[in-house]
Amino acid sequence: MISVLIVEDEELTAEANRLYVERVPGFQVVGTVRSGGEALRFLRRRTADLVLLDLYLPDMHGLDVCRALRAAGVFCDVIAVTSARDLSVVRSAVSVGVVQYLLKPFTFAVLSEKLKRYAEFRLSVGGAGEVSGQGEVDRALSTLRGTSALPKGMTQPTLEAVAGELRRAPGGMSAQAVGSSIGVSRVTARRYLEHLVQNGTVRRVPQYGGLGRPELLYQIT
Repeated sequence: MISVLIVEDEELTAEANRLYVERVPGFQVVGTVRSGGEALRFLRRRTADLVLLDLYLPDMHGLDVCRALRAAGVFCDVIAVTSARDLSVVRSAVSVGVVQYLLKPFTFAVLSEKLKRYAEFRLSVGGAGEVSGQGEVDRALSTLRGTSALPKGMTQPTLEAVAGELRRAPGGMSAQAVGSSIGVSRVTARRYLEHLVQNGTVRRVPQYGGLGRPELLYQIT
């Protein structure tokens, strides 16, 4: 059983995260705290395999919590949970040992996938002895960074192209517009867009303005 400490200052969010984590087989929440100081005190007294860590805490930044844990000789793994999209924060998170980075808001499906990949990673590096070679190291690390298998008929390059178009259009795009931009049909673009909606990366936004049914736009969350 993988033990998890949740560090989140918003009570409703903390409870939602707890319920999410405990729905994933093999994971157990051993504590929920509201600040960086509480997290440090908890982890100096008890152990946790994984910390689900909000970066914006009332008393200190989550990355400072990571640094303090390392300085104290506490080497639990950390998944950063935050709305921060600044690449400098992402780089800093990696440098202090954050194993995964989860953007708010997220769905249960997205968190579940992160936790399952973390569990696979622990399993792949949990034994004693040495690795057989570079390939084994690469495979172990790739479990943390990989993506879920796509539905039949979908390809990763097309999915990335669809997501790339939406990132360039913060106000959202229709399936027709996305399809025209990347050279696929509206039906194909909509299939990829709906897949992104299901995994929590994209949301639907009705666009009202004329007669008839509102146009459905897709927007990066």
